Amino acid sequence: MELSERQETIVEIVKKEGPITGENIAAQLALTRATLRPDLAILTMAGFLDARPRVGYFYTGKTGSELLTEKIKKFKIKDHYAVPIVMKEDASVYDAISTMFLEDVGTLFVVDNHACLTGVLSRKDLLRASIGNQDLTVIPVHIIMTRMPNITVCRREDPLMDAAKKLINKQIDGLPVVKDTEHGLEVVGRITKTTMTRVLVELAMNEQV
Repeated sequence: MELSERQETIVEIVKKEGPITGENIAAQLALTRATLRPDLAILTMAGFLDARPRVGYFYTGKTGSELLTEKIKKFKIKDHYAVPIVMKEDASVYDAISTMFLEDVGTLFVVDNHACLTGVLSRKDLLRASIGNQDLTVIPVHIIMTRMPNITVCRREDPLMDAAKKLINKQIDGLPVVKDTEHGLEVVGRITKTTMTRVLVELAMNEQV
């Protein structure tokens, strides 16, 4: 986030004299409290300053990169996951390949009749199955899929950073977002490498505003 010249001046005043009231900051800048209010609000929301009732503003001591890191750590999966692309266990490998192509995804989640996770299909799984002279229209996906418990999952309340670490450590393209039910792990969403890229781009754009 790029600060204006006046905002940088405010930060320097608070660094030297904080805690200091908004009225005293305004007086030093020869401005009214109302004129200064938007700048103080921005600096407080961005994390450069903090405020305490009847005490005033004080400098948090955090750099821009530290504030950015804190912001990222607060992101939750529930605010960023996408609609999952699922297949039934008895669907054919041919149907899975078609679905992956039409939906433009790298991972398909296989579910049972309760929409609960039973397996995962990657591009590699489908490519491996398509090698040879097999009739892909008669081979069910449950034969080639990766099964539980060898599937890495995440939940809506998990930090988004945890999902990113799992994607990197497991070298996979996507994670199913699940919730616990009496029948098993119901698939409610997906987190992918594309999700992470989109979040970083949006964050960078917001920081430039």
